[in-house]
Amino acid sequence: MAKKSSPKSPATPSSGQSPVLFDKIVACCKSETIHFVVGIILILFAAFLLVACCSFFVTGAADQSVLEIGDLGRTDNGARNYAGSRGAQIANYLINDCFGVASFFIIVFIVVLSLKLMKVGNSRRLSVGKWFVGCSVLLVWFSVFFGFVFEQLSPTSFLFWGGRHGYNAARWLTSQIGMPGVVLLLLAVALCMLIYHSARAVDRLRTLFSFGFLRRSQRHAPLSPASEEAPDAEAGDTPEEFTTSWSADGTPAIEPAPAAPAAETPKKSAGEPTFEVEIPDESAAPYAADPEEEPLPAEPHFEVSSREAEEEYRGKEREPYNPRLDLSNYHFPPIELMKHYEQTKPAIDMDEQNANKDKIISTLRSFGIEISTIKATVGPTVTLYEITPEQGVRISKIRGLEDDIALSLAALGIRIIAPIPGKGTIGIEVPNSNPRIVSGQSIIGSKRFQESTYDLPIALGKTITDEVFMVDLCKMPHILVAGATGQGKSVGLNAIITSLLYKKHPAELKFVLVDPKKVEFSIYSVIEHHYLAKLPDGGDPIITDVKKVVQTLNSVCVEMDTRYDLLKAAHVRNIKEYNAKFIERRLNPEKGHRFMPYIVVVIDEFGDLIMTAGKEIELPIARIAQLARAVGIHMIIATQRPTTNIITGTIKANFPARVAFRVSAMIDSRTILDRPGANQLIGRGDMLFLQGADPVRVQCAFIDTPEVADITKYISQQPGYPTAFYLPEYVDESGGTDMSEVDMDRLDPLFEEAARLIVVHQQGSTSLIQRKFAIGYNRAGRLMDQLEKAGIVGATQGSKPRDVLITDESSLDAIMNNFR
Repeated sequence: MAKKSSPKSPATPSSGQSPVLFDKIVACCKSETIHFVVGIILILFAAFLLVACCSFFVTGAADQSVLEIGDLGRTDNGARNYAGSRGAQIANYLINDCFGVASFFIIVFIVVLSLKLMKVGNSRRLSVGKWFVGCSVLLVWFSVFFGFVFEQLSPTSFLFWGGRHGYNAARWLTSQIGMPGVVLLLLAVALCMLIYHSARAVDRLRTLFSFGFLRRSQRHAPLSPASEEAPDAEAGDTPEEFTTSWSADGTPAIEPAPAAPAAETPKKSAGEPTFEVEIPDESAAPYAADPEEEPLPAEPHFEVSSREAEEEYRGKEREPYNPRLDLSNYHFPPIELMKHYEQTKPAIDMDEQNANKDKIISTLRSFGIEISTIKATVGPTVTLYEITPEQGVRISKIRGLEDDIALSLAALGIRIIAPIPGKGTIGIEVPNSNPRIVSGQSIIGSKRFQESTYDLPIALGKTITDEVFMVDLCKMPHILVAGATGQGKSVGLNAIITSLLYKKHPAELKFVLVDPKKVEFSIYSVIEHHYLAKLPDGGDPIITDVKKVVQTLNSVCVEMDTRYDLLKAAHVRNIKEYNAKFIERRLNPEKGHRFMPYIVVVIDEFGDLIMTAGKEIELPIARIAQLARAVGIHMIIATQRPTTNIITGTIKANFPARVAFRVSAMIDSRTILDRPGANQLIGRGDMLFLQGADPVRVQCAFIDTPEVADITKYISQQPGYPTAFYLPEYVDESGGTDMSEVDMDRLDPLFEEAARLIVVHQQGSTSLIQRKFAIGYNRAGRLMDQLEKAGIVGATQGSKPRDVLITDESSLDAIMNNFR
């Protein structure tokens, strides 16, 4: 048997060679090195075409005889074109046989394509598609134009200005629509191309076609009120909620929960007088002027000219700024990377529902409490029983029977909501005997999440009514996550981070991940060049050292202050308005303006940091929590020790949104939520979310570590930024360098260049030197120390940049002469 199977064994690897070869070809095509080489070849070919076509105008007449003979392979063919016989052949084909003089647009497009492939300078902003459309339209238009204008010169000249394409097209159009029609057609196409190229062309054309009396009439004409139409309300995309209700005789019936009516009409009892309030419809009865009332005289035209508006910056580029342009080929992770669970919609266990209903009714009756109705809403892990007590029953009496109901149901995690907000019922939450897993795929892949318009959408899980629970981190604006060990806290953080990875581009979002345990966030280190922010010292992207944590948080504070200065200079109030203004190119990048990505600081094991660093950690966190919302910096801190010395009053006051997983004691629940409830959860992702008055019970989405690994691997395999997002440097005031230790006899080779850089920019920043010369943080710091001792920059000022003591290059040259 072994001898018979041996000939088939080589077929196995050969059958799998084609997919592997295809993957290698795809990877080779995506290589930036291949793109650069192809770009060089294309630009050299464009230069060859340019020489051939330009030489054709001078030597084309003499080369016609050579081209007619056709023996171009000989060395003595007699071609006078500077690009040789093949250059003369190509130029004659493009100019005479194709599009005429307009063929130069082909060379222009080849140059644009090569620059795009080579990524030279600002070529990343070039849109190849728009250049292709523009060059194609101009190629055809000028070919027809020259063919139409210079049609009579072709018999006496070797040069066909419009090419054969232009002459044939012009003759056919002239025969169909006549010469006036051809002129009007060319003019219409030219105007359309002009409008396509420039958005201001419409205004200029309107000004050109307007007349004086029209301008005067438009200036004094009254403005007509704009008609407003109310948009149709779209139906909410909420999942169907299955409810089990029992009537007074105890007969169960399963039916979908009725949707809330748009408006309720109060029932009128017999003999009750009718009471109606008539609301006048202002839109139905428009204001009518009194015919006897004399019209008021027209007010004189009044205009206020703002100097600031006149001097508002307008960028040279006509297109809006695209922050995603640097990573324009970035693809979001597909939903298939997440695990799919089969039991997405299990059938309702009627035996369990009836048994729980009977036990609740019997327990309440044993204490003298009668109820009129009871309804059950089945969720992923918990069923909510809504009961309506009879008249005269105290709510406090039912609330005190929580332990008795739990004893009769033999269930863990009974929670009584008395009353349910917005309803006249009392809720009893009972865990299901067979809970189902809420997968991350069902949450991330839901229509509500995919169509969400939140700035920073976070999908946490599903509620008791089986609806996807989502929040906007920008409106929260910070989250406090707490819970005992093993209750789903780390899985909840993964769900938060994964939600943002699936919705935000790397240019729009950066993470600062702090992990004292060193193992929770290490899986995200591979996306350093896409989503992570860190200090410019070349350390690990995941901050694990306590000293680095303090320095990083203070650096985030420096970034916050810098952003507030930019917002002040741009006369806006928040990051959304600032970025919108920058995208419209109304802010000058030469004055320090830049596109601001959102920054989300995630801190795990916050209790350990407080124990080791204390106030050094709490002060920057409190400052960020108080001020950083408007500049797009948000914070998520998690701890498994929800005690008052960890979650202090300062922390609670600035973290209005809180997520509580199961805790062991009621005092811990009161520390997190200011009320009991977290101690009655069942664990394994069961949590309470509080933002406002009443908490919401949510089953957290389960996103396992292998799923996160696949997502981060997919992101890391795509082209990213050269480095991580560098936070500004922070120098502790007590940690300055002793100038006596700086050796000026061994100056850095970049000392003079760095000095000129600092003087020209008038900015004493170590990160500036690091970025401009592409050196490490330690070498840039030594250069700054040497510049300080040379008297070029001042001493450190904490988080502020150093003062530049030299104002011009002539003074700098005098100092440099002392070190040469």
